[in-house]
Amino acid sequence: MVAILPYMTRLIAGVAIPDTPTINASIALAQENLPTNGFNHVMRAWLNGQALINHLPSANRSTIDDEAFGVATILHDLGWAFNTSFVSTDKCFEVDGAEGARKFIREVGGSRWDKHRLQLVWDAVALHTNPDIARFKQPEVAYTSAGTFTEIVGPEVAKGIFGDTITVNQSEWEAILEAYPRTNFRDYFVDTLATLCRIKPQTTYDNFLSGFGEDYVEGYNTTGKRTVDIVVPVIRDH
Repeated sequence: MVAILPYMTRLIAGVAIPDTPTINASIALAQENLPTNGFNHVMRAWLNGQALINHLPSANRSTIDDEAFGVATILHDLGWAFNTSFVSTDKCFEVDGAEGARKFIREVGGSRWDKHRLQLVWDAVALHTNPDIARFKQPEVAYTSAGTFTEIVGPEVAKGIFGDTITVNQSEWEAILEAYPRTNFRDYFVDTLATLCRIKPQTTYDNFLSGFGEDYVEGYNTTGKRTVDIVVPVIRDH
């Protein structure tokens, strides 16, 4: 059953957002564990994604769990919270974030967070960097990815990935940016992903992070470590 929120009680940067204890606790958790650049990024991702949802026709809009989407998007980068227990030594950062978000909701969310809603959040966080899958999942998952990509690359570039899903215009995007500014965000973004390639390279060889390792981490090498390198040599013809 979808947990429809009967109200949108706050406006941030002109975007109507839900005001619930779990969302507010998630904001506090993200702010406590991420540097300012990381916190501002997840807030921009949330607001862009919520704006996309708010633009939907009411029939589509009414089926979306705003709270699950919000919590997932606010907590989607817990895997970037270095020097905390959220970051594992053996899992990709998306899974770290998904595990951390689910654990946190179990602690603070109460009985309204059933297995289905918890799984929605886990999937949304785990798949947010993979739009080729996320955009075909439930709306909460799709909009977590769409909001995150829109925040990073802007609405016009995001349309090339998500098509007509991207309905945020440039002025809305700029208003969100004004509320949660970027300060050397490109450097922060690249350094964060390069750090993941340095501290747990085995989680990066076969996904988009490998490009950051190759370009920004001395000695990083995927040779013999990609799926194609491991699988093809051992496949038998008969």
